[in-house]
Order: sequence, then structure tokens, then C-alpha cells
Amino acid sequence: MTNTQVQVSPNVRAVTAYASAARTATPNTVELGLIEGSFREHAFFVFDITAVTSTPSLTFKVEGVDRVSGKTWTILTGAAEAAVATRVYRVSPSLAASANAVAQDVLPPFIRITVTHGNANSATYSLAVYFS
Repeated sequence: MTNTQVQVSPNVRAVTAYASAARTATPNTVELGLIEGSFREHAFFVFDITAVTSTPSLTFKVEGVDRVSGKTWTILTGAAEAAVATRVYRVSPSLAASANAVAQDVLPPFIRITVTHGNANSATYSLAVYFS
């Protein structure tokens, strides 16, 4: 799978990880590099599913990336989604952890975002990331 890499500068408060589009398969992962001075403690991931065909199975995941070893670790994984919905996932050291919704953690310098398709049913969705 190919990664789409985006450098996030200090003045950027929002990033479109996936623009709204109909998809039937797992798209490329999106890797965000929080360049020096842009580290944020809090991130909000807005996963907006606006149309589905049959019952797709979509799972959001954000991972930390270690650029030295190339390895990743899971920060947060959402529950599988199969219907029209807007889900907000949060990563913040000041929020209480909640399974499949909130990770009580800090963001590392590099994060990877993936929306995994469990089947070939079509879903139209977007995913935006907001930093504070």
C-alpha cells in the first residue's frame, strides 16, 4: 500500500486526509508529518460517511510512525462503520480514554491515517483532521 505524505506546518489547523468520494476499496494511507513547531497535543478526526451501498465495513485507524525503524503503533482504532454517520475521534492527553473513540495520548511527530474497507461495498466519505 502506498502512503500519501503531507507536511503540516505550525500555522495549519486543519488537513483534509480524504476528500469526499465514493470508494469500494481501502485507499492509500495518509501520513502526516508534524514539522518542528507544529506539534499539537490534541487532534480531532472527523469521519463523515454520507452514502453507502448495502453494508460496507469501514474502520478508521490512526497510528504513530517511527521514522528510524519504519515501524508503526496503534494510537486509536474506531469501531467498524456500516451506515451513514459522522464520527469524531479524538487524541488528547487531557481527555479520558474511551474505547474506539478517544485515545488519552499525545501525537508523535509522524502519524498515519487509514480507513480500511472490509468488503467491496461502496461508501462515500471524507476524513478531516483538526489540530489544537
